[in-house]
Formats: sequence, C-alpha cells, structure tokens
Amino acid sequence: MRVVRFFPVALLMLLNACTLGPDFQRPTLTTPTAWKERGDWQPAQTAVPPAGEWWRVYGDTTLDALVARVSVDNHNLAAAEASHRAALAAVLSARAALLPSVGADVQVTRSRGAQNSGNAVTAGGGSAARTLARVAGSMSWELDLWGRVRRSVEQAKANAAASAADLDALRLSMRGAVVSTYVSLRVAQAERRLLDDNVAALRRALEITRNRYRVGVAARLDVSQAETQLAGTEAQALDVGVRLATLEHALANLVGVAPADFTLADGATLPALPAIAASLPSSLVERRPDIIAAEQRVAAANADIGIAEAAWFPTLSLGASAGFQHSNLIDVMSLPYHFWSLGPTLAGALFDGGLRKGQKAEAVARYEQSAAQYRQTVLDAFVEVEDQLATLRVLADEAQAQARAAASAAESQHLAEHQYKAGTVSYLTVVTAQTNALNAARSALEIEGRRLLASAALMQALGGGIAQ
Repeated sequence: MRVVRFFPVALLMLLNACTLGPDFQRPTLTTPTAWKERGDWQPAQTAVPPAGEWWRVYGDTTLDALVARVSVDNHNLAAAEASHRAALAAVLSARAALLPSVGADVQVTRSRGAQNSGNAVTAGGGSAARTLARVAGSMSWELDLWGRVRRSVEQAKANAAASAADLDALRLSMRGAVVSTYVSLRVAQAERRLLDDNVAALRRALEITRNRYRVGVAARLDVSQAETQLAGTEAQALDVGVRLATLEHALANLVGVAPADFTLADGATLPALPAIAASLPSSLVERRPDIIAAEQRVAAANADIGIAEAAWFPTLSLGASAGFQHSNLIDVMSLPYHFWSLGPTLAGALFDGGLRKGQKAEAVARYEQSAAQYRQTVLDAFVEVEDQLATLRVLADEAQAQARAAASAAESQHLAEHQYKAGTVSYLTVVTAQTNALNAARSALEIEGRRLLASAALMQALGGGIAQ
C-alpha cells in the first residue's frame, strides 16, 4: 500500500520536473547591411533556374548531366549520407531513455546441493535434486526530473541537424567542384582549338615563306624563324593535352568512375556567363549549410551544459518485477506461486572529487569554443562572397580591356603579314606580331574562364542557388 501511495507523489514530481541548463539562443552577430564589393557590377543576363539548381544557369546540358551523376555516384557523398543516418539513429537512441525499459525472462534450472548434518557438510546422495522454474517480467524507468534526458535528446537532434547541414555543404562543394572542373576543361579545350587554329595558320605562313625563299625573295633566316614559331606553337598545343587529361580524370573521380570508363567529348563553346543577384548579407546566415552546421553545433554544446548541471542532482528511478516461480514447470503459472515487487530508487553522488564541477566547466568552455567558431564561419562566408564579387567586378573591366588588346594584336598581325609580303618589314616583325596576337587571344580566353570560375565560386559562397 505504501508503494501504491507513492505513485501520486512520483507523478506530481514528474509533472513539475524542470530542465536545467540555458535554453539555446543563436550567438549574437554583427552583419553588414550591404556588400562592399558589389558596386555597379552588372553581369550578363540569363534565365533563373529552379530553386537550388544553381548550375543550370550555365545553360549546358552536359554539365547538368554530370552534376546529376555526382549526386548519385559520388562515394564521398554516400559516406556523408551514411553518417547522417547514424546521427538520426542517435536521436532515436536518446529518445528511448524517456520511456520505460521492459524485459522478460524464462528460466528453468535443476540443481543438487550438499547434505547438511549438524555441523558437518557432506557431499553425496543424501540430498535430492531440485527443479526450479521461473517466468518473470521487469520494468525500469528513470524519471527525467532535471531534464538530463531531454537535454540529451536536444543535443542528439542538434547533432543530427548539423550532420544534415554537413551533408548539404558537401553536396554543394561536390557540385561546385564539378562545375569548376568542367569549366576549366572547356576552357582548356577552347585554348587547344585556338592553338590548333594558330598552328594551321603558321603552317600556311611557313609554306609561303619557303616558296618565297625558293624564288630568292626571302632569306633563309625567315624560313628558320617561321619553323621556330610553328614548332613552339605545336609544343604549346601538345602541352594543353596534359591539362585536358588531368581535368577529365578529375571529373571521372567526381562522378565516381575510373578514368578509363569516362570520356568527355570536345565542346564547341564555353558555358554562358550567368546572372547572379547577390542577396543581403544577413540572409547568408540562413542559406549557407556550413553556417547552419556551425550553429547546430553551438546548440549541441549548449545542451551539454544542461546535461552537466543535471549531474549534480540525484536520479529517481521506478523499478517493478512480477512473475511466477515453482519447482514444477507445468504448475508454474498458478496464482499461488505468483510474486511481484515495485519501488522507487533515489541515487546520487555525495562526493566525486570535483568530477561534476570539471564536467560543467568543460561543457561551458566547449560552448564558448563552438560559439566562437560559429562567428568565424560567418565572417569567413562574408569574406568569400566579397572576394568573388570583387573578382567578377574587376574581371568584367579586365575582359573589356583585354578584348581591345586582342583585337589590336590581331590587326597588327594582319598588317605585319601584308607588309612582309610587300617587302617593307622583316619576318621578325611578323613573328612578333603573331606571338602578341596569340598571347592576347589566350589571355582573353583565360579571363573568360576566370569569370566563369568566379561565378561558380560566388554561387557556392552564397549557399547555392540564385538569391533574388
């Protein structure tokens, strides 16, 4: 009856249970009101893709297919997804402590003990063998009076949310790596086409020079210079092949296949430079998965403080068991042989040598560490966006200047070739003009590739997608 009277008291204590430790609040941040480096930069306008599919702004179906493959076949992503499933399972494990634990057992034993005769104990046949049959169930339940279990669940949820954000961050990184590698590969292919076209033009120029030498119009030095120019350009074209091979192998690795099983056909054009509308800096905190992961780790560390504080208070557990026990297995379920027990257990540490004090101090320090790391993650994100905005803004002006330089160099080459045929300049002038024209064209192509890479980096820095 005393045990029965205990239940209202235990229920009242449970209903009035408190949750120790501070409730989580996002660490305070100072965010700028606008981007410093945006300026008057206006990129080329393209259609806006569906939300989250930021790579589609490049208008390249081959790139779209590669990104789809990396989402399915990349082994690093598969590992991260498994890690996230483990974090979700940890939430279920933590929640289980909120509910009673119920067990059952069936036991049959047969034993024979020594015979006790007076003060002497003798082994042997005087005592009969006995059979004991037991069927029982048990229940134990720790009442979460101080919120230790609830904080543990809160911590597990925060870790699972951080794991999900880590997975999103890795997915964003892998997709960004595919875009960057693909762009670099297309730029290298365009550079090789440029060099191949230049080689073809130099071969024609060499043939003309040889014909002029045969008829005595040109000197042997002119032929040697033309041959040198041709061989050097052919070497440059061959050297691009190394870069093409390594970039193609990198793409194969990203989509989860061996290089021998992956080939990318030559592309006729570069991807289109997309339009990117940078959102307000304050929205970056909600968009970037690495920032979200850092915030959730702060929440997990905050919950750990509550767990450490709850360790100072005693734990209250309810235990119960019931069953049947008899020497005859057939009759064991009879009511006369029934037994049961029910009662609370209150347990707590009286002295631990400073263990709990140290654990709380450690939890507080880890919270402060994670909060500082969160603020640094946000600051790093601001810097990344500003860097790419500045890069795109400056490269837009540089591209215009380099386009003018390339046009002037091409015109100079054309004039030098005509003047050489007219005999008014030496072939060295032609070689110099050819070199300048090729270098200017390659520089213009390089700048275009850098603009594409910066656009991909900016979209990654913004957290993926196009912020309108």
